[in-house]
Amino acid sequence: MRNESDKDFGPYGLSERLELMSLAKRSVEAATRGEQFDPIPPKSALLRATGAAFVTLKKRGKLRGCIGHVIGRVPLYECISDVSEAAAIHDHRFSRVTAEELSELTFEISVLTAPESIAAVDVVVGRDGLIMSRGGHSGLLLPQVPIEWNWTKEEFLSHTCRKANLPTDCWKDDSTEIKAFRAIVFNESDC
Repeated sequence: MRNESDKDFGPYGLSERLELMSLAKRSVEAATRGEQFDPIPPKSALLRATGAAFVTLKKRGKLRGCIGHVIGRVPLYECISDVSEAAAIHDHRFSRVTAEELSELTFEISVLTAPESIAAVDVVVGRDGLIMSRGGHSGLLLPQVPIEWNWTKEEFLSHTCRKANLPTDCWKDDSTEIKAFRAIVFNESDC
């Protein structure tokens, strides 16, 4: 188990992180069996509060599914359950996760703050997640992505444009809206 002082998990103590991770795993397991999973409301008021999150699934270190909600509309525990299931069976980039793969999956949860407008010059790699929007196109990258790929700020901005299916220099155009959010990120080793 990792020392809690190594990372900043904000208000999410070990018990909340364990509960969310367990919820994500149970949701994925049920999804692979084709079952409906209805989570029981947790005791923690923090987990019952409205929240937005992404769940990332990896298999042998490679992305296997990642889905989330940017805006909180339901309690965080429901959001985690919903996006975990979606990452397993509805990420259009991948085939459905099978029950046979469960033991090979690793889970990462990113609990998001509300997005706010930001100027490209103010973006900080490793702190900010980005949403790039223009003309009905929108793309999002989580704050940990540029760290994993060792991108500069300009590369991060360009890849977010690409994710939105826009020209890679769209971030330089005043008609492009750039929003940033932050995330509290934890994986199984943090629980």
